[in-house]
Amino acid sequence: MARAFAEPKLIVASHNKGKLVEIADLLSRFAVETVGADALGLPEPEETGDTFIANAELKALAAATKAGLPALSDDSGLAVDALDGAPGIYSARWAETANGRDFDFAMHKIEMALHQKGDVPRTARFICALTLAWPDGHVESFEGKVEGTLVWPMRGKNGFGYDPIFLPLGGDMTFGEMEPAAKHAMSHRADAFTQLVDACFVGQGG
Repeated sequence: MARAFAEPKLIVASHNKGKLVEIADLLSRFAVETVGADALGLPEPEETGDTFIANAELKALAAATKAGLPALSDDSGLAVDALDGAPGIYSARWAETANGRDFDFAMHKIEMALHQKGDVPRTARFICALTLAWPDGHVESFEGKVEGTLVWPMRGKNGFGYDPIFLPLGGDMTFGEMEPAAKHAMSHRADAFTQLVDACFVGQGG
């Protein structure tokens, strides 16, 4: 049986503004105040895990124990079948440049890698691990996925990260073209969040 969440305040253990907005939207129907790790001056721990869940747990526990409050962390990325699952847990690192993270650069990198492979399937999935951690070290973790294919050139200015090249299965708009509400209804983060809510937020919200 998962531990129920019943606190009035929750740290969102992320420094990514896009993720903060998306998670705050997903939590909006619950009577919980969310605050970003940045606003509390919490450092971003090094992601040394070898899975999405390991990294999510590492980040959530670091924030929860440092601040003495429950923390929710997300670790997510894009896994491309023809690239043996890359960039995967290194999705953010693929965007690193001398001037900071640049996801346009990362998307070009993926397209170049696929082009070098020749005529290969362009199937991919977004994966999201969500971990809810308490200051006493207890964690609840969930993993969500959304299947799709990669398009080129990039399409849409909404969303963040790799959204402009990801076309969800059966859809005709990329995550970058969708309105936030449409993306939130079907995304990998929404899948993981539904599991989290069912397990830990039962009886709350509307």
